[in-house]
Amino acid sequence: MSVAPVLKVAVNAPLARLFDYLPPRGGGDARPGCRVLVPFGRQRQVGMVMELAAESELARTRLKHAQQLIDAQPILADDDLWLLRFTSDYYHHPIGEVVAAALPALLRQGRPLATESELISLTGTGAEIALPLLARRAKRQAEFLAALAGGPLRAGELDERLAGWRRQRQALIEKGWVRAETVAIDESGVPEPVEAQPGPALSAEQQLAVAGVLANPGFSTTLLDGVTGSGKTEVYLCIIRELLAAGRQVLILVPEIGLTSQFVTRLEERIGQRPLLLHSALTDAERLVAWRSAANGSAPLVLGTRSAVFVPLAAPGLIVVDEEHDASFKQQEGLRYSARDLAVVRGKRLDVPVILGSATPSLETLRRCDEGAYRHLTLTARAGSAVPPLMRLVDLNRFPSPDGLSEPLLQAIRQHTGRGGQALIFLNRRGFAPTLICASCGHIAECRRCDSRMTVHLRDQALACHHCGATRPLDNACSDCGSPCMPLGQGTERIEEALGTHFPGQLITRIDSDTTRLKGAMDRALSLAMSGEAKILVGTQMLSKGHHFPKLTLVGVINADQGLFSTDFRGGERLAQSLVQVAGRAGREREQGEVIVQTSFPGHPFWKELFTGGYHRVARYSMAEREAAGWPPFSRLALLRASSHKRDDAWAFLEDAARESAACNPGGVRVLGPVSATMERRAGRYRGQLLLQSQARQPLHQMLAALTARLESLSSARRVRWSVDVDPIELF
Repeated sequence: MSVAPVLKVAVNAPLARLFDYLPPRGGGDARPGCRVLVPFGRQRQVGMVMELAAESELARTRLKHAQQLIDAQPILADDDLWLLRFTSDYYHHPIGEVVAAALPALLRQGRPLATESELISLTGTGAEIALPLLARRAKRQAEFLAALAGGPLRAGELDERLAGWRRQRQALIEKGWVRAETVAIDESGVPEPVEAQPGPALSAEQQLAVAGVLANPGFSTTLLDGVTGSGKTEVYLCIIRELLAAGRQVLILVPEIGLTSQFVTRLEERIGQRPLLLHSALTDAERLVAWRSAANGSAPLVLGTRSAVFVPLAAPGLIVVDEEHDASFKQQEGLRYSARDLAVVRGKRLDVPVILGSATPSLETLRRCDEGAYRHLTLTARAGSAVPPLMRLVDLNRFPSPDGLSEPLLQAIRQHTGRGGQALIFLNRRGFAPTLICASCGHIAECRRCDSRMTVHLRDQALACHHCGATRPLDNACSDCGSPCMPLGQGTERIEEALGTHFPGQLITRIDSDTTRLKGAMDRALSLAMSGEAKILVGTQMLSKGHHFPKLTLVGVINADQGLFSTDFRGGERLAQSLVQVAGRAGREREQGEVIVQTSFPGHPFWKELFTGGYHRVARYSMAEREAAGWPPFSRLALLRASSHKRDDAWAFLEDAARESAACNPGGVRVLGPVSATMERRAGRYRGQLLLQSQARQPLHQMLAALTARLESLSSARRVRWSVDVDPIELF
């Protein structure tokens, strides 16, 4: 008699381990990749079988049985399970929470993978009933049987044909006249293919890039480094078309939902296939349908945001990460993973090529190219007849801007819109003003839950904290002295108002997270922008990347100085990326664009590097600084973060963690801190952190593995929320 295997199950709990169970008493082949319902404490949890073992560390008599096998067949393949284990190990995050983050909500809740419906049919006895006789004493039952005379019907079909049938269902089943069974509905979220349109002829650089990727169908990582408007998307499209024709699936990752609209249209027009979308705006049911279509291979083209990196693929052929430098690819809460980095790891496991596309590649990616790990393909010229925009600085010391708009910028807007062009005013700060200050005593309106100022939203007559989301009515008078309060500084709402004063006859469209909250708002705003009907656009970084506005010829950058003196070592890199990306929106058709950057520090060396050598000059300068200082990509970092409603609790834990880290340091890892976060109190919680730095990856991960195991058992850990952030992109 064979001994039943032990199920190693990942349960959604903050514990870095698998839990052992015996198979369900009712039988069933519980294999890795199947979900099971298990007793967990006083509750029941949906868990994922990760592996099978012959024995457990516990005696079999102490093991509980899984209560139910949810999936008859695995819903995750071996490669999918491998990726989840790798993610857990690399980011030192509990495996159960990793599995939960990778699955659609309905699968986490135990819902079946396939959409199910009740199928009602006549039995042999029911088919022989004389309906006219039955109708005399039971009219509704006769109507029910008559509806089924043509064949079995699903519950939804009966709902449309026969009102009130559900009240008769059980009585007819008990009489043996009808039977009910649960069946899977073949439901796909994949749109039907359409006729593809031919694209423009590729340049020599584009042809080399396409050939370079297609030459080796196995794993490789290619940085497609092209100036804005150089036609990186055309390269993607040509490669994607070849792979789809070969029966392979393609996964495309984009940083934000707002970037999908134009991309989806391009894919549909050129490939003839509308991609399956996976992002947070989908309902739970829509996400499950999309996930299933990707997993069973019926969706050849999948486009999604960060979490789509985990979606199963039946026949993977290519992974594309567009705008690879974007910080949105790094999850900042819960499981803090990098979708870009996991895409590369997954591509290697699946033995498929990975393309990282950007006009402003991250320094980490450029370093990998320098090391020879990634192939570096460049597109140096804009597509067609388009030429790079002219860039110039406006010295705010010479040209004051009381409403945020200097006279040279206003004059340029008049010139460009006057000859049929379009202007984009870029300010990466939403709201009316970042500060509300008392004109008499200087009191500043602050968030009651965060160490931050409240932002003025004049249209809503509200003060809002952009860190915790708290809101309260706008103060008309100072809470300290009763004097009038006034907004200080500019946000996109204030710039929109100022532009309306200067250009009363022009249609001005503001695009930020405040104006695009409602469903369809983003698409409507982008439609106005792309058609040229909106002559002046005002927006945040939502407008700075991935969009193509044919009539846009002028970009004006407000408050560019906020990145010049950043405390973050990545400040210069991010400022350059932001400016180059938004500048790239100008002049993408026949007319040369113009970019005006307002600054109070025109002599800062950053401007010389950027204006004379472009982004790559800034990147190489920053790379040399990082190497001298030992910052990434020349070292490895991890942050241990802790927060609590009581400051002393957070510090007690971090001090315990610092002592534990000394005990498990293999050598070569610097432990810095603990220190308070730059914004120590956020959403009512006090935050602190410990920074771990190492020149090599191995000792850092060796230390983290030992440290996290020790931290789970600390009594001080029970009074805080703590997390490990490997390869953090935000240090403060």
